[in-house]
Formats: sequence, structure tokens, C-alpha cells
Amino acid sequence: MTSRIISAAGQELNLPRRRFVQGLAAGGLLTGLGLSPLSSRAESGTVSRPQILRGRSFDLSIGSQQANFTGSPRPATTVNGSIPSPVLRWREGERVTLRVTNNLAHDSSIHWHGIILPTHMDGVPGISYDGIKPGETFTYEFDVNQNGTYWYHSHSGFQEQTGMYGAIVIDPKQSDPVAYDRDHVVVLSDWSDENPSRIYAKLKKMSGYYNFNERTGMDLLRDIRDKGVAQTFSERKMWNTMRMSDRDLSDVTAYTYTYLMNGQTPARGWAGLFKRGEKVRLRFVNGSAMTFFDVRIPGLKMTVVAADGQNIEPVTVDEFRIAVAETYDVVVEPKDDRAYTIFAQTIDRTGHARGTLTPDLSLSAPVPEYDLAPILGHGEMGMSMATMDHSMHGGGKSKPMAMDHSMHGGGSGIAHAATEYGPHVDMRAENPQQQLDDPGIGLRNNGRRVLSYADLRNLYPTPDPREPSREIKLHLTGNMSRYMWSINGIKFADADPIRLKFGERVRFSFVNDTMMNHPMHLHGMWSDLETGDNKRIPRKHVVSVQPGSKISYLVTADAKGGWAFHCHLLYHMLGMFRKVVVS
Repeated sequence: MTSRIISAAGQELNLPRRRFVQGLAAGGLLTGLGLSPLSSRAESGTVSRPQILRGRSFDLSIGSQQANFTGSPRPATTVNGSIPSPVLRWREGERVTLRVTNNLAHDSSIHWHGIILPTHMDGVPGISYDGIKPGETFTYEFDVNQNGTYWYHSHSGFQEQTGMYGAIVIDPKQSDPVAYDRDHVVVLSDWSDENPSRIYAKLKKMSGYYNFNERTGMDLLRDIRDKGVAQTFSERKMWNTMRMSDRDLSDVTAYTYTYLMNGQTPARGWAGLFKRGEKVRLRFVNGSAMTFFDVRIPGLKMTVVAADGQNIEPVTVDEFRIAVAETYDVVVEPKDDRAYTIFAQTIDRTGHARGTLTPDLSLSAPVPEYDLAPILGHGEMGMSMATMDHSMHGGGKSKPMAMDHSMHGGGSGIAHAATEYGPHVDMRAENPQQQLDDPGIGLRNNGRRVLSYADLRNLYPTPDPREPSREIKLHLTGNMSRYMWSINGIKFADADPIRLKFGERVRFSFVNDTMMNHPMHLHGMWSDLETGDNKRIPRKHVVSVQPGSKISYLVTADAKGGWAFHCHLLYHMLGMFRKVVVS
């Protein structure tokens, strides 16, 4: 079987399907510079490790070169010549200086994701600063007032998709509450041989272009057998009326993506060493552009000790979902001298990234089969066909919805603003539910203990115990068929900033009116996720809002200036974005 892949130059490539999904066993060759720092061969007897830069002063060079993950060299954007970019290790309490030189032919930038710092150091062109012009060097300098696992990436165009991302590890100035003998950074990402602009253009023309998991004639026959003709055709009619698909889990799939772990393709995999009896800390970073990963290590329990860089009360699981831009730290304790597979399958089950945790590089472990691809239902839509507004697709006036006077108590319905009605919004959740204890579609009742947001409990007391003085309600909206994304039905280009008063405590309440997960990222301030335990509220920098659900977090507006606030799915960001101003 071959896959129709369009190169950056517009040429059609016929790559064997397995070659494209799995990548090359040699993976990650950067032409002109030989092997990347992550691509030393496991069979040579050396473990593949990222380039690690330590200290207080750093020189980072942004450049363009060719990367070869699938058999064909393609343009990549790198920092210091590697994909991922070097791991930066800082120490809490110190001041770091980072001189970033842009050797590209166009503007670039680096955003320090999850790092609390002054607004002019945040690295977002048009909000924090003007970006870094070709040939120029910009010096970032700020105090490091936190510890944990974070990451950095470009905030210019689609450079993040082409390889510009890397991990940050900040060692605590005091003793670490997490006991471990060694640690490994595990960066998950998605690579495409296609030019990201072409990917986006295809999505705008046909949002399901990369979805090859649609229903088939065999599915129809099976459904008729299992459910009967009436129910089968009723369900088909429902989705056809909505002009949506119950298989629409990811906008971009393994049809064009090769999934990487620390820059290594699935064909080869990344390798990390351990000694039997050690406690090994794995610092997972989802540096992908568009991909949610479900992570497990068959044969090993994982004790989650940190979420988004912040220590939590340890919770032991078999599996966790990591949204785009999230980080999770886990500790594992291998008791045997054998290899274990670190398996990260995509939410749509079209591909995976993998690595091997092993005491000996000559050992390997089997790679699990994919779980069945999930199927979306009314729960993910936050709506029912009985009350669905059919006029949303016919241009007629939409019927009123039940009002929700408080997202935190009572109302059976949700209030929708007038801006949410029109051709730019193709669905609205009528009865969204809080789903903190739900690990998400494809993970429910799978026989494994799966992490959910309800499991997250701050290791320390809530830093700001004040009740919020006001609530800001935000509906995550879009029109999937037109690939238009927005907040409250208004795209970023037409939206006013969200204004906060310095020092106030505010509740951000979200309703996801779409069928996609949206990882929402607020720059410059912590997002204190409301889980029901106000004494131990977990602090995050990304909160993933599930389809058809509602969720809320508290923000202390303790950072003056302008800040970016957006969905971290790269191709959603142009519309689902706001500027937040604290004054």
C-alpha cells in the first residue's frame, strides 16, 4: 500500500505506508551536519541522548537545514542544529541569559512555555515584542522563580511544526520532594514532510482531508447486524444532518505525520538506560503541533509526581493522556533486568511514538497493538438530537437555548452569546458536563488505571485561597467544515482583549462547543484548575477542554502587561486566540 504525500516542493510522493508512518530506522538525519545529537545508533552501543546545555548563560542559534525522517530530505527549523532543540537545564533562584540569533531568512522567536517572567521576555511577536529579525540577536534575561519540567518553542508562523521545540528542566534550589536515581527527558512530537502552510490550506478546503478512519460499507453492514436498520440509519442521518463525523478525532493524522520520541522515529525508537532497582524519573513533554498522545509502559506502573512542572501528590497509573503542550513527570521502578517499551499512541489510533527503557541496549521489548479507534457520541457533543438546532445549517434563525445562570451550580442549559450564531459556528453544546474524572474518549473502561484531571492534587496548599471576584465565560467555538476556530464565535482578528485588574482573582469558565479537544494555554500566569478541592488546587499552564464539556480555572492577575491566550493546536491558533491585558 502506498500513501499520497505532497512534498514541500509540491511534488507527489508515493511512499510505502509503513515507511511513512514508522519513519526510517536511521531517523532524524540532518544533512550537512551528519547525525543530530539525538540520532546516535542504539546498535552502536551508545544510548541516544539529547544535547543538554546547563548553566546561566546560553547561546542559541536558529537555523534552517534539511531533515530526513522518512527517506526524503525536507526543510526543518532547528536550534543549534538539532531536533528537538537542546534541553536547557536551569536552577531555581538563578538569573539566566539567553542570546538567541536568528539565521533564518525571515522573522523568528522563542517562547518559554510555562515560565513565569516579565511580559517583554515572553517571546510572542505582536504581543511581547517584535520578534527576532533575520541576522539579529535578541537577549532574553530573567530570574528563574520556579522548578520542574517545561519547554520552549517558536511562536512565529509554523516553525514549531518544522522542528523548533525543546525541553527545559529546572532543578529546585531546595531538596526535591521527588526521590529518583536518574531522569530522562521524553519529548513527543509530530513531523510532516509536507510544508505546514500546505497542511493548513488543505484543512481549510477540506477539514477531513487527513482522516482515513471514516465509516465504510462494511461498517454499515455490521451496524445493521448489531443495531438494526432503523437505529443504524437514524444515527447516520444525525451525523449527516450535522455535517460532522463521529470518527473526527484528529485534524491531522498519520496520513502525513511521523511521530517522534526525542527526535527518533517509531522504526528505530529512542533508548533510555536504567539499572534494576533504580527509581527513574521520566519527564514527558508533548511538543507536537496537533497530536494528543496516550502513554503507557507495559509491565510498569507509573507514579505521576508533577503536572506542567508543578509537584502534585503522587498518583499511580497505568496510562495517561498528554495534551499538546502539557508536561507530566512520572517515576517508574523497574524490578527486572529487561527492556520495557514506552508506548505513546495517538488519540485517533493512526500512529505512535515509541522508546525503550532498558538496562542493556542490546535488549528490546514488543510494541503493543493499537487500541480500537474511538467513536464520538452525543456525550462528546454536549447535545442531543432531540433538541438539536437544525437551522444552524440552513441559515434560519436559531431557537433559544436554556439559560445557565451559573456554570457552577444549577442550570440545566448553557447561555450562548449572540456572537455564537451564524455561519462561523456549526454547533453549540446544550448540556455540557464537567468531566474532571473522565480520562477522555478512547480511555474509558479500557481495563487500565488511567489518569484524569480529578486525580491532580497540589503537593502544597493553594497559594491564593481567595474566592474569585468575577467570572469570565468563554465558549470554544468553530465551524469544522470551513475550518474556522474562535472564542465566543469571534476570531482573534476581530476580538477585543480580555482585560484584568492587577492583583484580582478571576475565574475563567470554558464551554467546549466543538467536537475537538482544545488545550488552552494562558501565558504569564498560572491556571489553577478547579477540581473541587480548594485547599490543594493543581496549578497548570495548559488545561485541555474535552468535547462537549465545561471546565474552569482560577487566575491571579499578578503579572502586568500583555499576554497571549490561545488553543495550543497550531492550526487552531489563528482564530482561537485572545490577548489578555493586566493593568
